[in-house]
Amino acid sequence: MCQHQPACPSADSADREAAQLVAHFPQQGWSLLCNGVLCFEDTGELLPDGRIIAPHRPLGTGQVMTAA
Repeated sequence: MCQHQPACPSADSADREAAQLVAHFPQQGWSLLCNGVLCFEDTGELLPDGRIIAPHRPLGTGQVMTAA
């Protein structure tokens, strides 16, 4: 699918989010990458084969997790 040189990471690759942006719709909360991955603003993803990647937001800096 990707025509870039060097080729962008595939949708199955761990670094799939590094692929080039093809379409961006911030008002709808999603973007399409050239490898066919739909990225959502909540950091979730939909892969071209229909698999779903759950949101994976990192913790903000300065946050401390404590046990109750």
